[in-house]
Amino acid sequence: MWIRPALLDLTYCTNIHSGESWSEVRANVENYALALKDLLSPQGPFGIGLRLSAAAAEELLHADRLDEFKTFLDSHGLYVAVLNGFPFGSFNSGIVKSQVFAPDWLQPARVAYTLNLIGILQQLLPQNIDGGISTMPLSYKPWMNRAGSESNNWQQIVGNLVQVVEALVRVRRETGKTIHIDIEPEPDGLVERSDELIGFFEGPLTRIGVPLLANTLGISEPESRRHILNHLRVCFDTCHLSVEFEDPIHSLKILGEHGIGVGRIQISSALHVSFGKAPEVRERILSQLRSFAESVYLHQVIERSAGGSLRNYSDLTNALASPQRSTAEEWRIHYHVPLFIDKYGLLSSNQQANREVLSAVMNSGITSHLEIETYTWDVLPAPLKLDILSSIAREYQWVLSEVGFSSSKSDVALLQWDSVLNA
Repeated sequence: MWIRPALLDLTYCTNIHSGESWSEVRANVENYALALKDLLSPQGPFGIGLRLSAAAAEELLHADRLDEFKTFLDSHGLYVAVLNGFPFGSFNSGIVKSQVFAPDWLQPARVAYTLNLIGILQQLLPQNIDGGISTMPLSYKPWMNRAGSESNNWQQIVGNLVQVVEALVRVRRETGKTIHIDIEPEPDGLVERSDELIGFFEGPLTRIGVPLLANTLGISEPESRRHILNHLRVCFDTCHLSVEFEDPIHSLKILGEHGIGVGRIQISSALHVSFGKAPEVRERILSQLRSFAESVYLHQVIERSAGGSLRNYSDLTNALASPQRSTAEEWRIHYHVPLFIDKYGLLSSNQQANREVLSAVMNSGITSHLEIETYTWDVLPAPLKLDILSSIAREYQWVLSEVGFSSSKSDVALLQWDSVLNA
């Protein structure tokens, strides 16, 4: 689905669906993407943000599977311009928590996985649009203290990224296709805020990466810097920025001022909690929050006190157990709740900020890619667990209505969804 032809495409990330093997991923595309296309874009192309685990990527590259998949996509009016290369291993089964960050960019396995994704995307990517592969925020902050000296860590991280940029430069020279790796800041990631991301680009990446790539490719350092900025960008996740108490419009502005490109914008919602002063109100809020504390995903919390200071909790369960919570004025929780709901009883979301981002990016040229990423359907509290196809369709409908588009065919299905929600 194109919001504007060749300018901004709208996709959804298939990390929503369970399945780590290629056969499971392929079945999800057949079962859900085709149905969503029929609902939302029956006459036009329909993009999917394909999530591939390391195992699925290796399977797809064997035999003639990739050629066969490309034929399938083309024959059904589907296309892939963005891949999710953040979770390396299991994401929809078992306990994920902090293992979502493993392996990090210190590890050769992260490089090998990303190179496989590049090999896949260069075959699937249409000629008329750039392609993006999202990746984790370099490492997980708690791991860095045990991973060796800081200077050696940065040398290793940047060296691994430069290997990938070198491959992307060669892809562009050989095929004319531009693919970028989109670093995704996240709470407790090595880069989690816009200032940390800027510090990485203008610090280790410039100091170590620019001369390294120049030497590898036999080019000047100014040309090396242009290649790096072209092929390393940011995955701008609005949920993550909200948890960090960042203004997304200001963040987009300062990233642009520093020459850092936005590979994609992931429109996603965080949980917001404003604690009432009365003890009974606070207890009711905490009681409702306990229904969101689950064992699969990491739900980082950033707390703001009445004085404005911030405190990080590695997970919602830790925040709920903390005695310091009695002084909290507000919590922001990494929980990717549905876009189309603003209020969850006594809780709320960053829905209004998402509206502002959508307004800002339309026809702006900031990015080519807009991706819906709400992956918590299976772990939401029971009243919010509904049919997955209708839930995803409702996400699309909310985004499309905010940017001034609608689909008469999808309205019928969404009215049915509304009747279930309000029953």
